[in-house]
Amino acid sequence: MKLQEIYNHLDRISPFELQEKWDNSGLIVGDMSREVSQIVVALDIDEEMIESAEVDTLFVVHHPLIFSKMTQLDFAKYPSNLIEKMILKRHSLIALHTNFDQTHLNRYVFEKILGFQVASQDPFVCVAKGEWHYKELLTLLKEKLNLPTLKVIGKKEKISSIALTTGAGASLMDEVEADCFLTGDIKYHDAMKAMSEDLMMVDIGHYESEKFFAEIILDELKVLPLLAIISNSKNPFHIETI
Repeated sequence: MKLQEIYNHLDRISPFELQEKWDNSGLIVGDMSREVSQIVVALDIDEEMIESAEVDTLFVVHHPLIFSKMTQLDFAKYPSNLIEKMILKRHSLIALHTNFDQTHLNRYVFEKILGFQVASQDPFVCVAKGEWHYKELLTLLKEKLNLPTLKVIGKKEKISSIALTTGAGASLMDEVEADCFLTGDIKYHDAMKAMSEDLMMVDIGHYESEKFFAEIILDELKVLPLLAIISNSKNPFHIETI
């Protein structure tokens, strides 16, 4: 199956034109006319995946390997070190990032993983209405996202609306109309702003809130006459308990 055919299928289910201006979704490495032997889906690509994959593999990932302008290919440094290995094995790479957040990932995590019912949704923020208590909500988040600890800003005992953005969504807090905002990578100054505006925030982790990408995209690829498999990405962070 040609890379172009797979790219077209992905573009239909999650149009690349929806991506943010700063994003780099779409074809990252490859030749659209090249034949693909198999598809590997993952949140991110790493060296171990490349080394274990067969020749002519296509990787479909969430996070683009190349984000900003590259002025050189220093094969001793990331991401050039991975690109060199991919080229030598005729590997291809397609990323679905902010376009997929809008069409699939946010709603899937909100509804299928956390069990909330979407009352409203803009491109990147899902909102649910209801009644939750503080401990009840935190217990749910820990269990469903497998989080050993949680960082919370602006504790509220009773919560009547919850918003979510997977990944790093703190920059969207001005657009959130809810008692509690769930997202990852919350910075110190984001937390200070949230406290001043009476917005409860819970840091649910970047990896932890987006790790479901592979299972979603795998289901979308089942209609293709080509084997697609999941490769589990590793969380670059770990919790150290001493």
